[in-house]
Amino acid sequence: MSVQKKKRISKKNKSAWRKTDIQDVEEYLEEQRQEERIGTFTEKKDEELFKIDVTPADAKKPTALTEKQKRKLNAKKPLRSLQVLENTSKVQDPIVKRNIVKQKKAGRNIEEEVINPTKPRHIQANQDRAKTYAKVEEKVKKLATKIPDTNKDIWQEEDFREKVPGLKDEKGWISEELAKYNAQKLGLPVYKIHDSIRHRTTKAKKFEPPHPGTSYNPSLQDHQKLISDIVEKEEKLIKEEKHLKRVTTQMFRKVTAEERQQQHIQEMSAGLDDDEDEAEEGDNDEGDENNAGKKSKKAKKEDQEGEEDNSDDSAPYDSINPPVENKKKSKAQRNRELRQKELQKKLEAKKALKKQIADLNRIKSLKTEVLIEEEELKEAMKRRKKAEFKKKFETKRLGRLKFNEPDQDVNMPEELAGNVRNIQTGTSLLVDRFKNFQKRNILPVSVATGKQKKPKVKRFPRSTHKDPGVSYQMLRDKRMAEKKAAAQASK
Repeated sequence: MSVQKKKRISKKNKSAWRKTDIQDVEEYLEEQRQEERIGTFTEKKDEELFKIDVTPADAKKPTALTEKQKRKLNAKKPLRSLQVLENTSKVQDPIVKRNIVKQKKAGRNIEEEVINPTKPRHIQANQDRAKTYAKVEEKVKKLATKIPDTNKDIWQEEDFREKVPGLKDEKGWISEELAKYNAQKLGLPVYKIHDSIRHRTTKAKKFEPPHPGTSYNPSLQDHQKLISDIVEKEEKLIKEEKHLKRVTTQMFRKVTAEERQQQHIQEMSAGLDDDEDEAEEGDNDEGDENNAGKKSKKAKKEDQEGEEDNSDDSAPYDSINPPVENKKKSKAQRNRELRQKELQKKLEAKKALKKQIADLNRIKSLKTEVLIEEEELKEAMKRRKKAEFKKKFETKRLGRLKFNEPDQDVNMPEELAGNVRNIQTGTSLLVDRFKNFQKRNILPVSVATGKQKKPKVKRFPRSTHKDPGVSYQMLRDKRMAEKKAAAQASK
């Protein structure tokens, strides 16, 4: 058998070197690299290369895993996207003495401070945190038992930040919003309180003593003073009513029923009078023509022909909106307008300069005017602030109606009895307390509606409760029964 000789190729050029077969060299190098990465068979143990099969041949097949079990197994495995980043190579580091510097994380490591505290403030923070958690656990246990704390004063104003250590500091670095947020995260109850609880909304007293003139046996001065006060209020109300009548009903002229009827007839027959006048004028014209004499038929025909000729004559056409003519101004007119505008500007400049000179001459008077205006503005601001402060403590409008002060009760001199047995009572303690609550913004103002009228309901008897009537089916059954009886009788 003849061995084929290898062809000798000239390797003088670069293209000739590409024709050489280096496959065996590449395979050797690839095997060597793979051994470096995963190691050689001689270095590996038998347990890694071989596996002893101890399961019997008749073993049952493994049961299929559920979706939940599969998810648990997959959760333990590393992510496929991160498997590429794992270093599986066993190639040694060519640089043996390499300085590996561990980079420190920027900022504080809170987890390390909590687990292994070194500084005193970290130790104190852990202790405070433990106390807080203990308090929270106690509260949770109390809530679980659902036993209300009867020893607590529900009307006492307390700040929830005082109960939790660290939420309220003396320097005021922690804001109230941050404290509320932390309290909510810790599970503490935070209640929002309206600002009106912290300050008074009205200056009305809880109990106002009655006027001494309302007593069953008042002194002469107190009784007369009470009557004079009531008279002043009534006169004020009467004056307001008179003013309203004067500016509303009394502004218009009063008309009797006959005058109103006459005006109505005159308005309705406004166009009829003009028609009658025109008809009368037409009758007068006809009388004048008869008196003047009748025209001949020939003259009438000539007049008609003349009118027709006049109508046929071409009259000039006048439109409603005639065409606009573009009348351009001449150069002399434009120059004249420019001179007038320049003259007007000069006059305005002179006036402005004259006004400035006049203002400079009266600087003192202007200064006094400015000072007077500033004082007026300050006084107006004071009055406005005073009115706002006064309005702050007035009775608020909680509902649809506005609160009005109730009328003062008074007994006239002839009604005074001198003893409690014969006195005429005009007020009620219940009504007085109810009005006081309305005045102090506790209850909204309401009006007694009285007895409401109930709507009439139309009632129908149920079909089950109706009396059995006579129907077409009953009559038919009766007729058929009679027929059957007659047929049986004839047989």
